[in-house]
Amino acid sequence: MDRLFGTDGVRGKAGTYPLERATVRRIGAALARALHTGDAGVRFLVGRDTRESGPWIENELAAGVRSQGGSLVSAGIIPTPAVAYLTSRMAYTAGIVISASHNPFEDNGIKVFSGTGEKFTEALERQVEAIVADRSWQIEETERAGRDPHTAVEQIDYRAEYLAHVSRILQPSAWTRSLRVIVDCANGATTAVAPEAFGALGIDARCIGVEPDGRNINLGCGSTAPGALARAVVDGGCDLGIAFDGDGDRAIFVDASGRVVDGDAVMLLCAKQMKREGRLAHDALVATVMSNIGLEIALREAGIGLVRCAVGDKYVMEEMIARGLSLGGEQSGHVIFSDHLFTGDGLATALHVLRTMEATGRTLGELAAELTTFPQVLLNVRARRVDLKDVPGVVSVMSAVEAKLAGQGRLLVRYSGTEPLLRVMLEGRDEGEIRRWGQQIVDAVTEHVGT
Repeated sequence: MDRLFGTDGVRGKAGTYPLERATVRRIGAALARALHTGDAGVRFLVGRDTRESGPWIENELAAGVRSQGGSLVSAGIIPTPAVAYLTSRMAYTAGIVISASHNPFEDNGIKVFSGTGEKFTEALERQVEAIVADRSWQIEETERAGRDPHTAVEQIDYRAEYLAHVSRILQPSAWTRSLRVIVDCANGATTAVAPEAFGALGIDARCIGVEPDGRNINLGCGSTAPGALARAVVDGGCDLGIAFDGDGDRAIFVDASGRVVDGDAVMLLCAKQMKREGRLAHDALVATVMSNIGLEIALREAGIGLVRCAVGDKYVMEEMIARGLSLGGEQSGHVIFSDHLFTGDGLATALHVLRTMEATGRTLGELAAELTTFPQVLLNVRARRVDLKDVPGVVSVMSAVEAKLAGQGRLLVRYSGTEPLLRVMLEGRDEGEIRRWGQQIVDAVTEHVGT
């Protein structure tokens, strides 16, 4: 059985498998079949980013859903977190987002949220994949429905509901500072909401990357290319810059000096403020294995615990739910505030940062400076895939290195998911020192586990 769903939904080049018309239509039908219960028809809410392939993918999904007696409503161009929120708020069976996030315009994707606004479980993803693969059922009538111009997808503009929800993070009455902000919308989904959101809050924000043409999403702009934003902030004498990605579920920041402020620094400054406000559940947060050891140490000094999980915002969400925590995220800028929503929301993250600046009276640069990022060394070595715990010659070297790090550094050893490589990552105060230790591990692996 083909695996359609990856770590963040179905992804691919639009027009090729699995994102060619027939399979997209079949995915829509399979989703309706998987979620159908009782006599009531399933109701889906779909939103998309600005890619030129979005409208036809939306139409094919709708045709597939209708073929199984379900219905689909489009919220049009709107950020991913808005779909997650509105699916639950408006009592839809599930929400669908058509987006490839930070990828170039040629790519697209389909990700699904449950009726509670959480990402689809892997069990449900496997169920949908099995239904798609089962050729005992067909959807011949969908061929016509998917292309009939008279079978339009119902459109509802839900932007006001989403903006009302997110603006509660920073009410206009709570904003007193005079700041100049540049907001980069990546020519993506946040073009539909960010200018209005900042305007309504009375924030002096100049928005760039707000002229989508179907092909310029993430092109030299947004959270994965903050260089232009940094230059604009410095040249304009602005206080900070905010960069969203294509679908609006992450945000990266730039301080007044042009320095990029990533998700680790954002989690630190927000966690400390949430603790002061009594909103940081269990005085702990969730971050992935890729977050810098400097975050862990800074949190420890502030009396805040850190729980690590695998890379991927859905794993962050799962860990937060399991432990009842209110904050979690990734270095890449996906940050989850559970009292707002159980998925990353770039606009919500931006408003939490502004809320912290307002409450403390400090600049973004001053707040971010509380995070000391430790040097990181990443070494790759070709190796057979074996359990390293069963190789004494490697275990002894790794144990010695961990003893030397002694809570002031971190060792992460993992196999590549796509190549016959073992990746050895070390973080510590002295780059030369951790590089030597890393090489010792590489030498031991080469001797005992080499290909």
